[in-house]
Amino acid sequence: MATLFDGYATAGTARAGRQRRSGQPWDEMFPDGETEVREPYRELYPALARLSQEELRGRTDALASSYLAQGVTFDFAGEERPFPLDVVPRVISATDWARAEAGVAQRVRALERFLADVYGPQLAVRDGVIPAGLVSSSTHFHRQAAGIVGANGVRIHVAGIDLIRDERGDWRVLEDNVRVPSGVSYVISNRRMMAQTLPELFTSMRVRPVGDYPNKLLRALRASAPEGIEDPTIVVLTPGVHNSAYYEHTLLARLMGVELVEGRDLFCSGGRVWMHTTAGPTRVDVIYRRVDDEFLDPQQFRPDSVLGAPGLMLAARLGHVTIANAVGNGVADDKLVYTYVPDLIRYYLGEEPILPNVDTWRLEEPDALAEVLDRLDELVVKPVDGSGGKGLVIGPDASRSELDELRGRLLADPRGWIAQPVVQLSTIPTLVEDGLRPRHADLRPFAVNDGDEIWVLPGGLTRVALPEGRLVVNSSQGGGSKDTWVLETSAGTVDTGGLRVPATAPARNVGALVSDQASPNAQPEAPRAVAAEPHRSSPVTASPQDEEAPVRQQQQQQQQTGGRGGAQRRLETPAGRGGAQRRLETPAGRGGAQRRLETSGAGLETLRSSTGGGGLETLRSSTGGAGVETLRSSTGGAGVETLRSSTGGGAAC
Repeated sequence: MATLFDGYATAGTARAGRQRRSGQPWDEMFPDGETEVREPYRELYPALARLSQEELRGRTDALASSYLAQGVTFDFAGEERPFPLDVVPRVISATDWARAEAGVAQRVRALERFLADVYGPQLAVRDGVIPAGLVSSSTHFHRQAAGIVGANGVRIHVAGIDLIRDERGDWRVLEDNVRVPSGVSYVISNRRMMAQTLPELFTSMRVRPVGDYPNKLLRALRASAPEGIEDPTIVVLTPGVHNSAYYEHTLLARLMGVELVEGRDLFCSGGRVWMHTTAGPTRVDVIYRRVDDEFLDPQQFRPDSVLGAPGLMLAARLGHVTIANAVGNGVADDKLVYTYVPDLIRYYLGEEPILPNVDTWRLEEPDALAEVLDRLDELVVKPVDGSGGKGLVIGPDASRSELDELRGRLLADPRGWIAQPVVQLSTIPTLVEDGLRPRHADLRPFAVNDGDEIWVLPGGLTRVALPEGRLVVNSSQGGGSKDTWVLETSAGTVDTGGLRVPATAPARNVGALVSDQASPNAQPEAPRAVAAEPHRSSPVTASPQDEEAPVRQQQQQQQQTGGRGGAQRRLETPAGRGGAQRRLETPAGRGGAQRRLETSGAGLETLRSSTGGGGLETLRSSTGGAGVETLRSSTGGAGVETLRSSTGGGAAC
């Protein structure tokens, strides 16, 4: 073990001594100045001790190769790289997780009430809890969303609440993400890859699975369907293949067994939303959108958008379609609104906040602005509408010219900024060039709200800053991720203060594909074919196609909110490059058959069929290079059959 942790403690102490920052970070494995490990890591420590540094690096290389083969990559300084997954997991005790989980659920409940209020009677504004001008001046406050309420009243179907552990090891909320939170695909993929690459680490520890997320999300989307719709048609709306989070969009659509669509696949007619098929239009009831508000409906927002469909907002207002997450949620992401969330919890819920915020200066207040300007070299300054670390300035790391430029921007637009003290994010052992060394990390738990229960995914996405001493964990700035292990109690349940959370995933569900004990042959339930409604009127067409449309479409896809802090892509073979792409869908009545045929460029072909009582079968083959062939079958329910072949590049995916 000495070879793995040699110099670990001294590296952390020396780094803290060199930096002008508040205190020494909380190390999640080792107490300060001690070699005794903390309780959550006591079983992981000897498991790691049985591996040499060479073995650990070999496993790391295997993880990277697997991610590269699957197309789980990101663009770093113009270079396509596999997303870095560190082999040492983050371990969280049941007790520590119970507090984080309850605090996340409480925060989502309060933000739900806030959004319903701010787009309704605005009682919190009337009662002086939050200033009216703050709400109306928020970049993502959209009056077009006023009065649009889903059938079950939910606006935040999915939330990502970013947490850190401060110098004392206490959880604090860093920011709220209730617009289009990204990153859950890393959670699912990281667990699957860790279980395959380091299975021995799971043998001695009771780790709560993460594979039930697709089921929970699907249940929440179904529960949000318009009134009177018992079997809703659900789609995932993606900006397209050029968006940095496209891999996540495809993964979630596949695991939920629903269609992945782009804006051009949809049209609005008669106040409803329809999906194009060759047999006629199919009504769409729920849209899980991964497109930003401003691009959803060119009739209401950006008129040049080619990523949404004209009329979506009208259909939502009429109650004929649910858009999840709701349009206008971004006002709750505003980092100035963030400073009022503890007060909003007290106002709406009558409770004290379980998780505190990071101390924050509101720069629109003159006294606060004056203090911050006097201490710029000591503080962290953030734009209120920033994401992915963009625009963030860490005072102790900034040059004099950078601070001077920042000073001018704060004076010109104090409403657009907040300031916070430099909080030493907790550190976790991470494999770097010198061995295992402490690196700073944060955590994004994901919460799913079905209207009856707020379920929090056990763990979430841990991001780690790989460069020594860095506090910015975004992959676009050299960060990576870790698998996050939440330990079960000895009884297999967690005391969450009344919050209902299953200790294990159901045995037969979508999540079995990615749960720790999943059978390699497990497959998601087959999507049921939906009969197309009769076409009663002419469709509302999307933006006219012109010579610049493809370029504009790619640019808009790249402008969308992307993966969690960095680009994430699924390698694809798009149409239009030397070959045609076509889609043929023939939906039948419910319980009948559905077929899809797609061809693209260099011989990519997909055939899918679904029958009411058949089996699930997937055949993949590659004949262009070193062949890979996989056959999976299941006869438990409605069947889906997929045949994919590639003759141009030797890879099928």
